[in-house]
Amino acid sequence: MNHTTETLIAFEHRIKSRFAAGELPFLVHLSGGNEQQLLDIFSEINDFDWVFSTHRSHYHALLKGIPEAEVEAAICSGNSMFIFDRARNFYTSSILAGVCAIACGVALEAKRSGSMSHVWCFVGDGAEDNGHFAEAVRYATGHALPVTFVIEDNNRQVDTDYATRWGTHTRTDWRSPNVMRYHYQPTFPHGGAGLPPGSVTFQPEIVARFAL
Repeated sequence: MNHTTETLIAFEHRIKSRFAAGELPFLVHLSGGNEQQLLDIFSEINDFDWVFSTHRSHYHALLKGIPEAEVEAAICSGNSMFIFDRARNFYTSSILAGVCAIACGVALEAKRSGSMSHVWCFVGDGAEDNGHFAEAVRYATGHALPVTFVIEDNNRQVDTDYATRWGTHTRTDWRSPNVMRYHYQPTFPHGGAGLPPGSVTFQPEIVARFAL
């Protein structure tokens, strides 16, 4: 499926509706506000390239070619943050900056083997604050690895903005050909669907199905 801004937004609003109906008794991280930026980036990503994503992976998964039905099924089984597809070279991690070193390793092997594959590693500006990100960028830059770290800067680490964290609005200039950044205003909160507190009653049979 060739996605557009409209199809991406429609998908997330369908997930929001299922959450509002009490069908998703677990944490979801919805995407929104960055549709056009991602469409532009993914126009440069080939089928044989690798994509590493985060806990907020829905748009990345769809744009890497995973069918909507498969992504929705993963979300509805409680695996919103753990969507994987080996055939399409798509991996995620819910650990902050958890994919950065792995992306470097895959890029190193691609360089050694002479592969045409490029590695794309998506992180938020919260993960950018993490030492794992800095180490991965330093290694990738020094070894000229075929990896691009994409900082999806929505000015929040959970609910804390950049200036509150660091006392300044000035972003780090990584001075690396391996790093790109784009800014966007998110349309959903960090977690959940942005619905009023207490407005969702999770369906008992679904809660029971996923209870430990």
